Amino acid sequence: MEAFLKFIDNWGVRIMTFLVLIIFLKTCSTNSRIEKVQDKIESTNSRIDSLQTQIKKEIKIEGLKSEKRMIQATDRKMMDVNRQSEIDKEISIIERQ
Repeated sequence: MEAFLKFIDNWGVRIMTFLVLIIFLKTCSTNSRIEKVQDKIESTNSRIDSLQTQIKKEIKIEGLKSEKRMIQATDRKMMDVNRQSEIDKEISIIERQ
């Protein structure tokens, strides 16, 4: 035991300095990894936002198409024919956007 304590007394400061240096160097690279992850998160969020707008557009178009099919299935008056043409115009406007 005395030999171990003597070794620590002689070399302890050097060993501690080396360990502190290793820990410091390990923490330096952590910030760059965090920044890379943040960049990836931002790009993923922007892709999700663009997909969300596309999905909303598709839902709107499909709703108008189903309304048109319902009007055609009931075979009603002139007012419904006018609505069918309005639906076609709305669908073409949405698809151009």
